[in-house]
Amino acid sequence: MLNLEKSAAAFAEAKSLMPGGVNSPVRSYRSMGSTPPFIAKAKGSKIYDIDGNEYIDYVLSWGPMVVGHAHDEVVAAINEAAALGTSYGAPTLRESELAKLVMSVYPSIQRIRMVNSGTEATMSALRLARGYTKRDKIIKFVGCYHGHSDSLLVKAGSGLATFGVPDSPGVTAGIANDTITVPYNDPEALTAVMKEHGSEVAAIIVEPVAGNMGCILPKQGYLSFLRNITTEYGALLIFDEVMCGFRASLGGAQAAYGITPDLTCLGKIIGGGLPVAAYGGKAEIMDCVSPAGPVYQAGTLSGNPLAMAAGIATLKLLTAEPEPGQPDTNRILTLKVKEILAAVDAAAKKYGVAVRLHQAGSMFGIFFSEKDVENYEDAEACDQEAFKVWFHSMLEQGIYLAPSQFETIFMSMAHSDEDIAKTIAAVDVSMKAVADSKK
Repeated sequence: MLNLEKSAAAFAEAKSLMPGGVNSPVRSYRSMGSTPPFIAKAKGSKIYDIDGNEYIDYVLSWGPMVVGHAHDEVVAAINEAAALGTSYGAPTLRESELAKLVMSVYPSIQRIRMVNSGTEATMSALRLARGYTKRDKIIKFVGCYHGHSDSLLVKAGSGLATFGVPDSPGVTAGIANDTITVPYNDPEALTAVMKEHGSEVAAIIVEPVAGNMGCILPKQGYLSFLRNITTEYGALLIFDEVMCGFRASLGGAQAAYGITPDLTCLGKIIGGGLPVAAYGGKAEIMDCVSPAGPVYQAGTLSGNPLAMAAGIATLKLLTAEPEPGQPDTNRILTLKVKEILAAVDAAAKKYGVAVRLHQAGSMFGIFFSEKDVENYEDAEACDQEAFKVWFHSMLEQGIYLAPSQFETIFMSMAHSDEDIAKTIAAVDVSMKAVADSKK
């Protein structure tokens, strides 16, 4: 049995200090009904809790740690920057350097604005879309999460495609009424909405590879359909690649699927573990942002020198040319994921457990389901109890996964062959536990 005595005490104290004992809800392990390990340190592919337990980490700070925890070059870059001052609130050369690195990988981004979180990026991109098109309404997809700004904390009302209703107290009905929610991967529902409201729609925002209802891939041709219908109605297409950026492929989902959005939101990896995000796109649209244009957005810590240094170091590692005859970083990460998913598939068949496995580059998802998982409704119908058994068994064996089937799993450059082998051994034990739980 995993010893979490110190973590349990720390969690009890934290609950008296912070809502639910955490600063972001999923960290509470509430849906798993267990105590979250309190983390003391991390290095490479491993994290260590305050009880002395070691884990192979596939959460990776929810995606950013693609080069591994505390990578020597990233830490050195942060230390060098910190010695020169931690914040200026003024322009620096590092901001331009990171901007050029991002643009070299994402040619759809002709201008970029750095911010501090994915929520800031999506919120700002939507304000820009409204300002640019002079329209009020936006369309989002059920199960795609774009941060916690008011207009995006909206759930579907009745029917296939409806004006939204507030998904959280504190979000007004008026704000929610400007957000239309549509099922993901459902062209017919979106077509019906656009026929009725297309002239009022400023933008469609989408996770091109969904990462917040588990890892769910777009159906063949679906992203092309989104590109075409937004063009037809004069709305902007916004790709929220905060999660799938640099992971679905080096150039994100837009490179993997060959689609050019009008605006792109990035985050996580471009900060190298520090709080950084960005939104960018066509120069004509981005030049509407203050001070070049009338759409206001600002932030004291935007372009923070420590964050820029960490992002630059991380992207240089990701974009480095491989040795002659060797695969590039993205290919290496993809193959590591394939090896694990092949083991999951084999174990599921061995023990008679129904699973659906999804992969987009270095991000992946495991669903306990007999049917395909194409949208939030499908994800919700999966066997959550089976996932709970799976999760706890893997954690007991030192494999750290996201404590929810509605989250995505990530691979890093630091995961070794030994890590993969240990994970595969744990997969067999955990899949047997799932099968046994059903007897």
